[in-house]
Amino acid sequence: MSHNKYLYEYQKQAVGTASPLQLVIMLYDGATKCMIEGRQAMLEKRIQDQNDSLQKAQKIIVELLTSLDMDQGGEIAKNLASLYKYVFNQLVEANIEDKVEKIDVAMKVMTELRSSWAEIEKTTKPAAQAGGDVNAAA
Repeated sequence: MSHNKYLYEYQKQAVGTASPLQLVIMLYDGATKCMIEGRQAMLEKRIQDQNDSLQKAQKIIVELLTSLDMDQGGEIAKNLASLYKYVFNQLVEANIEDKVEKIDVAMKVMTELRSSWAEIEKTTKPAAQAGGDVNAAA
């Protein structure tokens, strides 16, 4: 089995066994990775790679946006929706205008949000291990 095949199987297993919070964090990591790749491609004038990477990041942002439960999430879901739309627009503008600064802004927002989700996950782990409902925090 090739290295890539092992990596794919590992990632598939990780996603399959992840909690909802862990899945959200994985999406943040994926979006940030794509932004980093898109930023580097932009600096190196690799237009197609830039476009591909930034569009992948945009797709992940859309996934995060559409997964929000606006009824249950209340004000938090509305605020996240606004932030996701802002990040999405920054990436579109960065790609059109070739502005690294806009990618940097988008990455900063996503990094801060990811940190918040990671903190939530840390605080819910003890509750989950004690039989609490992890999904109540998501």
